[in-house]
Amino acid sequence: MRIRATVAAVSGALALSALAVPAAHATGESGTPYTLNVSFSNVTVAKAIKVGTTNKVSASYSYTLTHGSDVNIAADDFYTDAFLYKGAYDTAAGELYGDEPATCTATSATTATCKGTIDIYPADGDLENAWAGSWNVAAEAVAFNGQDQDNPDLSKVGYKDQSGLGSTLVQRYSKLTVNAGPEPVTKGRTLTVTGKLTRANWEDNQYHGYSGQPVKLQFKKAGTTTYTTVKTVYTDSYGNLKTTTTANYDGYWRFSFAGTSTTPAVSAPGDYVDVR
Repeated sequence: MRIRATVAAVSGALALSALAVPAAHATGESGTPYTLNVSFSNVTVAKAIKVGTTNKVSASYSYTLTHGSDVNIAADDFYTDAFLYKGAYDTAAGELYGDEPATCTATSATTATCKGTIDIYPADGDLENAWAGSWNVAAEAVAFNGQDQDNPDLSKVGYKDQSGLGSTLVQRYSKLTVNAGPEPVTKGRTLTVTGKLTRANWEDNQYHGYSGQPVKLQFKKAGTTTYTTVKTVYTDSYGNLKTTTTANYDGYWRFSFAGTSTTPAVSAPGDYVDVR
């Protein structure tokens, strides 16, 4: 079960919804959590998280937790983590958490370095296609202070969250193919290069063509190490690519896509063509 200590405002009280606090306590019948004496800083997370259609994806994060002397971060009922949210914090379209809370290592009497992962399960419906792109980072901490976690006196529970701690891209994983022919080809003759650019669809767990995208046709001469761009080709409505060029040297042909905010860059493996 994912640890999700998000706090929501309900009827003027705070409910620890993801830590399995009964709904009755969300009404404030047993008190309201106080603001925990902690803050979060120095957050690091991957610049981009590439998510496909089926496989779990984990992205590491770390941050500095600063706390008062009244907060025991070594207690068994103290939890903290970082998470991602899409859009404005109070009205986030989506949120992404880790399977477990962060692990914190004390660096002084009042500071600790905390590390964990954001765990994403695209096959389980964690994401919608419209959510691809920029996400923001927040962090949170909760201390039950010896309270029964299934039936706590909320007035004795501390909670603190902090948004706007950074950002990352959550992207729809991309694939790119290439095929150059005929093989072998006579020097000076026309070479036809085809391929397809696809990306993950998080709503049907399939890969679909990415239309209208500029893709570079590149060539690497046999015996060299660098690809050179020959021309730019655009994908059709199905993500297909097709162009022609002149065959002059033995070497490798590939397509290369620079990427967008929603879709990562990708290059096809080079297809070797023997020129005779």
